[in-house]
Amino acid sequence: MKKFSSPVIKELKYYVYIYSNPVNDEIFYVGKGKGERIFQHLDEESESQKAKYLKELKAQGLQPKLEILIHGLDDEETALRVESAIIDLIGIKNLTNKQSSYKSATFGRMTLKQIVALYDKQKVDVDDPAILIRINKAFRYSMSEMELYEYTRGKWKLDPKRAQNAKYGIVVFEGIVQEVYEILNWYEAGTTFSLRLENENNELDVKERWDGRHEFIGNLAPKHIRDKYRFKSVEHYFQRGNANPIMYQNV
Repeated sequence: MKKFSSPVIKELKYYVYIYSNPVNDEIFYVGKGKGERIFQHLDEESESQKAKYLKELKAQGLQPKLEILIHGLDDEETALRVESAIIDLIGIKNLTNKQSSYKSATFGRMTLKQIVALYDKQKVDVDDPAILIRINKAFRYSMSEMELYEYTRGKWKLDPKRAQNAKYGIVVFEGIVQEVYEILNWYEAGTTFSLRLENENNELDVKERWDGRHEFIGNLAPKHIRDKYRFKSVEHYFQRGNANPIMYQNV
């Protein structure tokens, strides 16, 4: 089947659908749409992971299993949020979707501590030698510990002398402290092993873009330091309109 009748389309309204492997039922794509959107990927000609997966199935004489998870949704916003919740549940790394879920960094999967911190905003003053690092563009609540560490530690334009005096690296998203690392040392960006490099297309170009930037290596801060700052608000340190991701405290 590659087409719906008009009565079916009328009743479906907006819906959320999945593509899965017909052999093991492993879901490899989550989407949303209306009308005949669910069929439009089948003949897709691109270099996307989804298209490659579909070609591999076809080469084996197989067709993906198509299912609609929910339908009858009145607006696209609702469909986007349902799609987002499913992607967060399965995990973007387990799918061929190009992008993370819709507004995942704001409304996506998070722990109870994270969601309470987001709306309660318990203020804390940073009285340790630290560097506050905002990773707003890269952050997702569903990031693994290693992903969060990699995106916190580099690659930054900063004052090396001041940074060397910082004992802790405090990662901040939307004014809330998400984690605290004990900084062992700073290095020129791109000179230490990084999992982020594996996601870049051209290592030479990447290192050129990192010229003049720095990264640190470190560990999770001691428990009493993490308990002191994690899930507390430090948004009072960042003035409105200040786009600099780096803020020094007591260094």
